Amino acid sequence: MESWVFESGSLTRRLKAACGARFNVRVIRQGFAHPFPDEALLLKLRSGRRALVREVELRSGERPLVLARSVLPVQTLKGAGRRLTRLGNRPLGEILFASRRLRRQGLEAARVGIRQWRPDVRAGLEPAATVWGRRSLYSIGGRPLLVAEFFLPAVLSATESV
Repeated sequence: MESWVFESGSLTRRLKAACGARFNVRVIRQGFAHPFPDEALLLKLRSGRRALVREVELRSGERPLVLARSVLPVQTLKGAGRRLTRLGNRPLGEILFASRRLRRQGLEAARVGIRQWRPDVRAGLEPAATVWGRRSLYSIGGRPLLVAEFFLPAVLSATESV
């Protein structure tokens, strides 16, 4: 699991290599919302500010491999960043890692329990399960965004050869 958590390149590219044509993205929710307090702090957002919050599953066929949550402040969505509001079922990583202006500012890794996750997100997982996750703070053209990824147990069996 460590190689996934500390992957320095594009997670999307690595999953596509492992899954081939079966790789897909399912949008769970996307819209403007208040980030969690710790997210707002990392992004240096003033209290009460909203951001574009996107939650997705990265999947092989119908099997979720990774749960991801991205928080994009309004300032990041201006200018060239406007295209990030119209991703649909395309992976965010595909756009981000194509930019030469992308910089990773920090990476945090943690093992987390899923008990407190929303029922629709934890469906199909063991109630006592824990998963590894990581949270990366990026800047693209000097504007911040935050991406959290949680590696579900299925990622190991689906990607053993990668």
